[in-house]
Amino acid sequence: MLLFYVRHGDPIYSPDSLTDLGKRQAEAVAKRLAAHGIDRIFASTSNRAILTAKPTSEITKKEIELLDFCNEGHVWNEFTTLNEEGRKNWAFADNTMRKLFVSREVRELGDKWYEHPAFQGTKFREGVERVNREVDQLFLSLGYEHIREESIYKAVRPTDERVAIFAHQGFGMSFLSSVLDIPYPQISMHFDMGHTGMTVIDFRETDGMVVPKVLMVSNDSHIYREGLPTQYLPGTWI
Repeated sequence: MLLFYVRHGDPIYSPDSLTDLGKRQAEAVAKRLAAHGIDRIFASTSNRAILTAKPTSEITKKEIELLDFCNEGHVWNEFTTLNEEGRKNWAFADNTMRKLFVSREVRELGDKWYEHPAFQGTKFREGVERVNREVDQLFLSLGYEHIREESIYKAVRPTDERVAIFAHQGFGMSFLSSVLDIPYPQISMHFDMGHTGMTVIDFRETDGMVVPKVLMVSNDSHIYREGLPTQYLPGTWI
């Protein structure tokens, strides 16, 4: 199985939609996925994710299957913190949390990173456990049983299907952490996702075992192909 994780296009957060640029990005990624074929399309229940998946659905004639657990609203309540001004922000974007996330003491806690005393009163543990449950249920339905204590998957029903999930950046950090068995602080501090950036993970099976391998992260070649601008950081276009 090949898994394609695609962040939504350039958004309008309120109301939940896409800008004109976001719609063109969605069309670009649809052409890319359709060129090689896609078997199943999943999307967050957020409108901006559904709108991003829609062109792929139309071109490939595959129905969009909704996954509410991918909706960014859930992780926004679990992986955020209040800054000094009392404003809510992603933990990976908060200066205090960033220093903790890359600290040796947090790294040494591994999968139990959320047990660090500084994280008392947060919902980090609740978020990790919820996402893990939902991710494992999804992948079992796709034919792969996640054996977390060994950081492998058992290929219960191995398949050559190509599966796309259209969702979010904030959720994507927790999703990749869960799928790859890499602690959330390391994923969220060292990786990012551009609009319609495509992350591809290979679930190739060997002797019934799968160790997911990331083939690319937030790849945007479809954006370049269509002559659209790529923004990696606010105010910075490359």
